[in-house]
Amino acid sequence: MDLYGWIQLAVFIGLLLLLTKPVGLYLFRVMDCEGRTFLDPVMKPLELLLYRLFKVDPKEEQDWKQYTVSLILFGLMSLLFTYILLRVQHLLPLNPQKLGALSSDLAFNTAASFTTNTNWQSYGGESTMSYFSQMVGLAFHNFTSAAMGIAVAAALVRGIARQTAKTIGHFWVDLVRVNLYLLLPICLFFAVFLVAQGMIQNFKPYDTVKLVEPYTTQVEKKDAGGQDLKDAQGKPVMEDKKVDTQTIAQGPMASQVAIKMLGTNGGGFTNANASHPYENPSPLSNFIQILSIFLIPSGLTYYLGRMVKNQRHGWAVWGAMAVLFMAGITWSVGGRKRRATPI
Repeated sequence: MDLYGWIQLAVFIGLLLLLTKPVGLYLFRVMDCEGRTFLDPVMKPLELLLYRLFKVDPKEEQDWKQYTVSLILFGLMSLLFTYILLRVQHLLPLNPQKLGALSSDLAFNTAASFTTNTNWQSYGGESTMSYFSQMVGLAFHNFTSAAMGIAVAAALVRGIARQTAKTIGHFWVDLVRVNLYLLLPICLFFAVFLVAQGMIQNFKPYDTVKLVEPYTTQVEKKDAGGQDLKDAQGKPVMEDKKVDTQTIAQGPMASQVAIKMLGTNGGGFTNANASHPYENPSPLSNFIQILSIFLIPSGLTYYLGRMVKNQRHGWAVWGAMAVLFMAGITWSVGGRKRRATPI
């Protein structure tokens, strides 16, 4: 990494450090209802409505067993919801490419991984998922799984801070407040920023364009029934195929990428994720997307210090995380140099 790379890294660390305290203080207000937030006039009526629908008393708290059961039940319900959605994708709207239903194993793999925030992407997003599945199935999980992770972090911090208390908050209250007061508003502005940088956000069918420089490649030859042909040795029979067109994916990308990055999720709209120019159209979008990944975890360290009434403890955790991050950066840069060295 050259001098400019190290300057960019220094700017990144400095900006993240500056944002840690305000994000932590805001998390303190959101997670523990300490005072009002600037979003209360808009979000409070919706928050109270959701409590009534869930039959939740926001003033009550749960012990760790009740909190855990609520977490697991919500995870199971959302997993089942997404699994069914992916299995009947071909029957649902917003599918201009007429993509078929996912197989049972792929639907389960996707639903389970998105529920747990691991977001294992064993599919090509633009060739597998309809717009409806991307928004209602995957982006929904990007919000809820991130909120579940933040809620668990807050519950752990409460357990440390309260020591002798028997309760650690209320899962359903945490889930609602994290989404309404933190993830949704940030992602709204983040998505608009990404669109301004050149990321797409539409419901158009895919575009097909002519290549300026057509090329020829080899593909497996198929018989009349669509099966791969094999030679006497059992090897696939290859044939030349001229490629003179390219399919350009469209869709509601910015809204999904915003929460994908902020919630530290995976599962990009396209198979290439942030390597795709639509998902990462400019150097500034690249910088802000990286910053968004670190934003909430960094703020949680200040939240920890505030809750245990020892801010030095919170900054110590932040420092430990920064050291590990810098060690990873240094190792990665060294690895790149070693690979680039000619033998």
